[in-house]
Amino acid sequence: MAVLIFFVSHWLLCVFFQSFFQHRYAAHRMYTMGPKTERVIHLLTYLVQGSSYLSPKAYAILHREHHAFSDTEKDPHSPHFFKDVARMMWHTKTRYNDYASGRGEPEARFLGGYPEWPLIDTTLRTSWLATLGWVALYSAFYVAFATSPWQFLLLPLHFLMGPVHGAIVNWCGHKYGYRNFDSTDKSRNTLPVDFLCMGELFQNNHHKYGSSPDFAARKFELDPTWQVMRVLAWLRIIRIATPQRAVWPEPREATRAGGAARAA
Repeated sequence: MAVLIFFVSHWLLCVFFQSFFQHRYAAHRMYTMGPKTERVIHLLTYLVQGSSYLSPKAYAILHREHHAFSDTEKDPHSPHFFKDVARMMWHTKTRYNDYASGRGEPEARFLGGYPEWPLIDTTLRTSWLATLGWVALYSAFYVAFATSPWQFLLLPLHFLMGPVHGAIVNWCGHKYGYRNFDSTDKSRNTLPVDFLCMGELFQNNHHKYGSSPDFAARKFELDPTWQVMRVLAWLRIIRIATPQRAVWPEPREATRAGGAARAA
């Protein structure tokens, strides 16, 4: 039971901070916060994501490219140009490494506005000693609390939690599910209540309303990260910069039928 609780907790916290900090803050600046608060959130993101921590700079550049070139050949991770998810994520990893290391040269419009902390983003993120320390920490927990050999099959997911979340969102969010809005890309909403990826699988809503901090758009949809953001804003820890919400216009029957056909 302890291993399962640890796995579920690590999964949800990792994807929450990815959505909250790297995505909605670094890439989109959907909210603002003071410099000290930013450092605390930055540190918490690293401590939670551990060995799979993602550079906010590289994440932001890739994500801005994804919106600008969604489901075209320039998209860093469109599932429609790769035979399988492994090839897609390897391509994404190569571009991510280029931007994280400073070797890549993205368009100027994709630069700036993301938090940078060299101690974490360069020193700790690229340190094999730090990475092995996280791997040892996760492994030690399993050695201490695992009650069955099959539970060790979950252990590699802890090492690569960030890329695993990225693979699920980038692949499923543009292949499977339903569409609330017509768009030039192939984005979809995979789950109507997205606890699995903390709202990240509302891809169609997000691509339609890219500046909205609430990724849900219909009454039956729930974005958990947005609910946490509302509480943090109420506590005055953050300030919502773009409070507008994507609102679903009740569809005409023709639009409803067309959307159902595309999702099939």
